[in-house]
Amino acid sequence: MSKPQLQNIVSTAKLGSVLDLFKIALNGANVEYKPKRFAAAIMRIREPKTTALIFRSGKMVCTGAKSEKDSYTAAKNYAKSLRKIGNPNVKISDFTIQNIVGSHDVGFQIKLEKLHMQS
Repeated sequence: MSKPQLQNIVSTAKLGSVLDLFKIALNGANVEYKPKRFAAAIMRIREPKTTALIFRSGKMVCTGAKSEKDSYTAAKNYAKSLRKIGNPNVKISDFTIQNIVGSHDVGFQIKLEKLHMQS
Protein backbone atom coordinates (compact mmCIF):
# COMPACT_ATOMS: atom_id res chain seq x y z
CA MET A 1 0.00 0.00 0.00
CA SER A 2 1.21 3.50 -0.80
CA LYS A 3 2.13 6.16 1.75
CA PRO A 4 0.02 9.30 2.29
CA GLN A 5 1.23 12.20 0.13
CA LEU A 6 1.13 15.93 0.78
CA GLN A 7 -0.52 17.71 -2.14
CA ASN A 8 -0.61 21.37 -1.14
CA ILE A 9 0.58 23.55 1.73
CA VAL A 10 -0.98 27.00 2.24
CA SER A 11 0.89 29.50 4.38
CA THR A 12 0.67 33.17 5.25
CA ALA A 13 3.29 35.72 6.21
CA LYS A 14 3.62 39.42 6.87
CA LEU A 15 6.17 41.28 4.75
CA GLY A 16 6.49 44.27 7.08
CA SER A 17 5.85 46.99 4.51
CA VAL A 18 3.01 48.57 2.51
CA LEU A 19 3.59 47.62 -1.13
CA ASP A 20 3.05 49.32 -4.48
CA LEU A 21 1.51 46.46 -6.46
CA PHE A 22 1.68 48.36 -9.77
CA LYS A 23 5.45 48.76 -9.33
CA ILE A 24 5.79 45.08 -8.45
CA ALA A 25 3.80 44.06 -11.55
CA LEU A 26 5.88 46.30 -13.84
CA ASN A 27 9.29 45.29 -12.49
CA GLY A 28 8.80 41.73 -11.29
CA ALA A 29 9.09 38.51 -13.24
CA ASN A 30 6.06 36.22 -13.46
CA VAL A 31 3.74 38.73 -11.78
CA GLU A 32 0.11 39.28 -12.69
CA TYR A 33 -1.87 42.21 -11.30
CA LYS A 34 -5.42 43.06 -12.37
CA PRO A 35 -6.82 45.28 -9.60
CA LYS A 36 -10.35 45.34 -11.05
CA ARG A 37 -10.45 41.56 -10.85
CA PHE A 38 -8.53 40.82 -7.63
CA ALA A 39 -6.88 43.01 -4.96
CA ALA A 40 -3.55 41.15 -4.91
CA ALA A 41 -0.58 40.72 -7.20
CA ILE A 42 -0.09 37.08 -8.18
CA MET A 43 3.56 36.04 -8.32
CA ARG A 44 4.87 32.61 -9.30
CA ILE A 45 8.23 30.90 -8.91
CA ARG A 46 9.46 27.59 -10.30
CA GLU A 47 11.48 26.29 -7.37
CA PRO A 48 9.76 25.37 -5.21
CA LYS A 49 6.81 25.52 -7.63
CA THR A 50 4.42 27.86 -5.82
CA THR A 51 2.13 30.85 -6.25
CA ALA A 52 1.94 33.83 -3.91
CA LEU A 53 -0.85 36.33 -3.47
CA ILE A 54 0.77 39.58 -2.42
CA PHE A 55 -1.47 42.27 -0.95
CA ARG A 56 -0.86 46.01 -0.70
CA SER A 57 -1.02 45.72 3.09
CA GLY A 58 2.16 43.63 3.03
CA LYS A 59 0.45 40.33 3.69
CA MET A 60 1.21 37.29 1.56
CA VAL A 61 -0.49 33.93 1.00
CA CYS A 62 1.68 31.19 -0.48
CA THR A 63 0.14 28.09 -2.08
CA GLY A 64 1.30 25.01 -3.95
CA ALA A 65 4.24 23.82 -1.87
CA LYS A 66 4.57 20.08 -1.25
CA SER A 67 6.16 20.41 2.21
CA GLU A 68 6.24 22.86 5.10
CA LYS A 69 9.95 23.47 4.46
CA ASP A 70 9.28 24.25 0.77
CA SER A 71 6.51 26.66 1.78
CA TYR A 72 8.92 28.60 4.02
CA THR A 73 11.64 28.51 1.35
CA ALA A 74 9.15 29.89 -1.19
CA ALA A 75 8.11 32.69 1.19
CA LYS A 76 11.78 33.67 1.61
CA ASN A 77 12.26 33.60 -2.17
CA TYR A 78 9.24 35.87 -2.74
CA ALA A 79 10.55 38.32 -0.13
CA LYS A 80 13.98 38.29 -1.82
CA SER A 81 12.36 38.99 -5.22
CA LEU A 82 10.37 41.88 -3.76
CA ARG A 83 13.54 43.39 -2.24
CA LYS A 84 15.32 43.10 -5.61
CA ILE A 85 12.58 45.04 -7.42
CA GLY A 86 12.66 48.00 -5.07
CA ASN A 87 11.14 47.07 -1.72
CA PRO A 88 14.19 47.05 0.57
CA ASN A 89 12.17 46.93 3.82
CA VAL A 90 10.47 43.61 3.03
CA LYS A 91 11.15 41.08 5.77
CA ILE A 92 9.15 37.94 6.60
CA SER A 93 7.41 37.75 9.97
CA ASP A 94 4.53 35.74 11.40
CA PHE A 95 5.02 32.88 8.94
CA THR A 96 2.17 30.42 9.60
CA ILE A 97 1.04 27.20 7.94
CA GLN A 98 -2.72 27.63 7.42
CA ASN A 99 -3.72 24.45 5.63
CA ILE A 100 -2.29 21.10 4.58
CA VAL A 101 -3.94 18.92 1.96
CA GLY A 102 -2.93 15.29 1.68
CA SER A 103 -4.14 12.22 -0.12
CA HIS A 104 -3.94 8.48 0.38
CA ASP A 105 -5.36 5.42 -1.35
CA VAL A 106 -7.11 3.43 1.39
CA GLY A 107 -7.81 0.53 -0.95
CA PHE A 108 -11.61 0.76 -0.88
CA GLN A 109 -14.41 3.18 -1.77
CA ILE A 110 -15.46 5.76 0.78
CA LYS A 111 -19.11 6.69 0.37
CA LEU A 112 -19.10 10.28 1.61
CA GLU A 113 -22.88 10.72 1.65
CA LYS A 114 -23.36 7.61 3.79
CA LEU A 115 -20.52 8.68 6.08
CA HIS A 116 -22.10 12.11 6.47
CA MET A 117 -25.51 10.63 7.29
CA GLN A 118 -23.97 8.53 10.08
CA SER A 119 -22.35 11.48 11.83
